[in-house]
Amino acid sequence: MIIYNVTLNIDKSIHQEWLEWIKEHIPQVLATGLFKEAKLTKVLVEDTETDTYSVQYRAHSREALNSYYAEHAERLKQDGLQRFGEKVLSFRTELEVVDEYSVTIN
Repeated sequence: MIIYNVTLNIDKSIHQEWLEWIKEHIPQVLATGLFKEAKLTKVLVEDTETDTYSVQYRAHSREALNSYYAEHAERLKQDGLQRFGEKVLSFRTELEVVDEYSVTIN
């Protein structure tokens, strides 16, 4: 399983507007049909100028992620760039799930 992770530093001056936008943007990414789920998380760091978030999309496969890059990524990325410009800094990483664990409570 591949996780497509987008980490974003958001200028506090646009934080609320960006948060409303990202909650609409994530379903648009999922609507491509290439991811099975997404998680929006806040990175817990103290910073007076920015808030940091991570969006983790679980791709159906490596091929699905490659299709996302080829067919959708640029268009979806441009929407945020046009709206927020340099007030949002982001970087993307790919994570491969090696193993997963959970606790079962009886």
